[in-house]
Amino acid sequence: MQTLTILLQASQGDGGMGMILMLVAMFAIMYFFMIRPQQKKQKEIQNFRKGIEKGQEIVTAGGIYGVVREIDDVNNILVVEVANGVRLRVDRNSVFASATGAENYSK
Repeated sequence: MQTLTILLQASQGDGGMGMILMLVAMFAIMYFFMIRPQQKKQKEIQNFRKGIEKGQEIVTAGGIYGVVREIDDVNNILVVEVANGVRLRVDRNSVFASATGAENYSK
């Protein structure tokens, strides 16, 4: 916050150069506090999706809990058993998290 105050004071004295510095500082702040954490979270989810194995408990983006029974890597489809004898075909990209770690992603 002090850096922003210093940049605001500097922009009053030398005209356009101070304004450019202030814009660069605002972009850097936005990048490090908003964009970068979101990219890290997306990368974590993508790595989780790549590492899904048979027998793993998962949660889909629609909130359906189930256990992975089959994996079709060619079509990027998972067969998820949600109850005894009830199986659903879901796209791998619709898997949100493991059922055991779902609390961590929802926060």
